[in-house]
Amino acid sequence: MSAPTSCRRPAETVNSDLAEAGYQLTTKDWFRATRANDVLVLKKFIAGGFPTDTRDEAGDSALHAAAAAGTENSADFLMDRGMSVDLRGALERTPLMTAVLADQADMVRWLLRQGADPRLKDKDGFSPLMLAVREGKSGPLAELAPYHRESLDSALLLAALVGQAEVIDTLTNYGASVYARMEDGRTPLMIAAENGHTESVKLLLDIGASRFSTDNQGRSATDLATTAGHPEIVALIARDPLPGEIALESPAEIARSMDAYVDAAATGVLGTPPTEPGVPSAQSAPAIAKPPSRPIQGEVLSAVVANEVSSQQNPAAGRPGASVGKQAIPLPPIVMRHYREREVPVQVRSVEGQTATLAIEGASNREIKVRPGETVPGSRLIVLRVQRRLENSKLTQQHAAEVSVVEVRDIATGTTRQWISGVPANAHDPVALIEDIATGQRYTATPGQRFTSADGSEFIISDVRPNQLVIEDAGTGAAQTLPLRGPRG
Repeated sequence: MSAPTSCRRPAETVNSDLAEAGYQLTTKDWFRATRANDVLVLKKFIAGGFPTDTRDEAGDSALHAAAAAGTENSADFLMDRGMSVDLRGALERTPLMTAVLADQADMVRWLLRQGADPRLKDKDGFSPLMLAVREGKSGPLAELAPYHRESLDSALLLAALVGQAEVIDTLTNYGASVYARMEDGRTPLMIAAENGHTESVKLLLDIGASRFSTDNQGRSATDLATTAGHPEIVALIARDPLPGEIALESPAEIARSMDAYVDAAATGVLGTPPTEPGVPSAQSAPAIAKPPSRPIQGEVLSAVVANEVSSQQNPAAGRPGASVGKQAIPLPPIVMRHYREREVPVQVRSVEGQTATLAIEGASNREIKVRPGETVPGSRLIVLRVQRRLENSKLTQQHAAEVSVVEVRDIATGTTRQWISGVPANAHDPVALIEDIATGQRYTATPGQRFTSADGSEFIISDVRPNQLVIEDAGTGAAQTLPLRGPRG
């Protein structure tokens, strides 16, 4: 006859209770209960003296198991028992890293809210962000991106290297720039092309990567794909210009194109805005319900841009009422949604007298000669003038040197542009699309524009870069940066 329950030893009681629940007081079942999100059973383990810091054969804790399974209740219980949210496990990985690798986006979000450090690295030097990129975990990546504004371009370069097209899409939606470069000058498109990642190449072309950019050695994406033996990618990139692709866009066309891109990306419709007037995108963007974007010059915005260095480290700092150091972030903030530059497949080779030699890039490059008053073949551009002049610039290493210049006008838009030898021929100056969160109104910003905040302060757009806008206070001269956040950032 068995003894009454009250006379049993605690261990016997625990074993009996666990047995009734289908468990035994073993390491294996401790982890099984954790993954099952069964907190009542975990409490029974603890009552029996089971150590919470027990590790599995790989070296992971139960908190790592909870992270991999996405069992928040188990994780919450374990942390209440003193387990650190950044506890190191196998390969020095934290529970956050484990959740990323298990593709547990909701768990990643939850751990971040509990204070998990997204900047820690594992034994191999990978942060949670870079693990998400390497393994193609776009869900967790979307949760991590706001914590890594300064690392998104590096993450994009890695995504291009390993060929993670879906990750590339996510990163660019949260502020990574297709114009990012390695130290040797290679862009994401060049890297993807060189490594034979066809889907990544297609996506990068769709979202605006330039086919004509070159690295520090003067090699294009086509050159790199050719050398690496990827003819199918060469065929994607090295094509003859489409009708009207050699064109100059008007400010209104640029604004419409940028609006379309942001709206399409924000609603998850993959496609590209028109690269030229009259050429449709791969997929049409949703109709824009708001007024179209317009230049910010002369406009009064309802917000003052604030330095976001601290908010990059603490995304919560960007929420209403939060502060960055001693400087409160005004409400509402201005967000940089998109950056755009468009290269034209033309290079100025030389000018001799009144004749300019141009190279037209395509499946097979060709050279043409034009004079003032003539039309650039295959385009709607009229040559206004050609000249050679002395110039001091970065191009000439700040020494006076002679360059060849060709000025053209687009007969459809009336836009004029000067193209200079040795410099990529662009359809327009770099343009940023910024959004006033208070009103939803978007504005296009180019270097030199001025705007006034609601409090009467005057600001100047001093520089527009692929990953940030540099804004100067006209009164104090203080410069501030507005990072690219992307359509969803």
